[in-house]
Order: sequence, then structure tokens, then C-alpha cells
Amino acid sequence: QAQLVESGGGLVQAGDSLRLSCVGSGRSFSHLLMGWFRQAPGREREFVAAISRSSATTRYADSVKGRFTISRDNTKNTVYLQMNSLKPEDTAVYYCNAAWAVDTTLYEYWGQGTQVTVSS
Repeated sequence: QAQLVESGGGLVQAGDSLRLSCVGSGRSFSHLLMGWFRQAPGREREFVAAISRSSATTRYADSVKGRFTISRDNTKNTVYLQMNSLKPEDTAVYYCNAAWAVDTTLYEYWGQGTQVTVSS
């Protein structure tokens, strides 16, 4: 069964950095769009970053542009999120996502999430 497993979260201070990893297993994820989402307490899950299959294209939420970098290593079935200059408002559970579309149907895998807490 295909699954995604995140790691790398933790408790850090404002201004610190963290690198999240998401490892896929059970199938190849190299041809899927990969991304990161986050959900803070009491808020809806929101988009953070995405990366195309070849890494040629990346997208970021305005709130993380210039601070976060998404990358992937298809040989390791892994996607990363380098987070620099962390702020308390970055505190959330971070989820890895893999997605593809067939005609008009969107298919997705989600990881279980990793907690990131940024203290002021």
C-alpha cells in the first residue's frame, strides 16, 4: 500500500531553521505532483508549497515565499521542505501531499503530518 511519511518537525525558536522530509513507499512518486500543506489549531488546512515532477516548477504560498524552499529527489522517492527564518505563525502540523489527475478526477495521498512549533 502506498504511503507518505513525514519527519523533521520539532520545537524551535523564531528565526531558526528546520528541514522536513517526506518519504514515499509502496509505489513510485516520481511522476506525481508533490506538495506541503499545513494546519494550525482552529484553522483550515492551507497550501504551503508544491513542486512539479521534474522540479522545473515550484509554487509557494505568499506567507512563506523567500523563506521556504521545496525540493525533491525522485531517486529516493522523497520531497523536502527547507524552512528558514521561522516565525511563530508558522506553527502548525505539516502534511505531505502527492497528487495526480485522471480526466477531471483528482487523486491524492496524504502523510500523517509532523508538528512544527515555533516559539517567540
